[in-house]
Amino acid sequence: MPQMIFVNLPVTDLDRSTAFYEAVGATKNPRFSDDTASGMVITDAIHVMLLTHDKWRQFTDRQIPDAKISAQVMLCLSHDSRESVDQVVARAGTAGGRIDPNPVQDYGFMYGRSYADPDGHIWEVMWMDAAAAEAGPEAFAAEAAAT
Repeated sequence: MPQMIFVNLPVTDLDRSTAFYEAVGATKNPRFSDDTASGMVITDAIHVMLLTHDKWRQFTDRQIPDAKISAQVMLCLSHDSRESVDQVVARAGTAGGRIDPNPVQDYGFMYGRSYADPDGHIWEVMWMDAAAAEAGPEAFAAEAAAT
């Protein structure tokens, strides 16, 4: 079985958060969902578990930070094109997310934007030119400077 990642996020309104993640392309898995959690599938290997605060507290006694004013993690997903990055960020905005809470990054070979979900969890979405990634950013910068 390939290694998978399950990102667990505390949410204040499970229905709102579930609808938001569906709007940006995730699919709700009913086998891992109930009135305290929504198991959201991004890919076969990437899953997001949206957990009510009461459910979250079953796993840790640490304080739940307010993601709108502090950051514990910043999550990043790759996409196949710059256009796809723009599309997913636009869908996040339409669904009630905050668009570009972090500066847009455009390095030519790599393009990234971000959105915050309704609870303030920041997701970056990025595209990177595969050839440039393999050669390294310095090679891209040298090529750009030569033209």
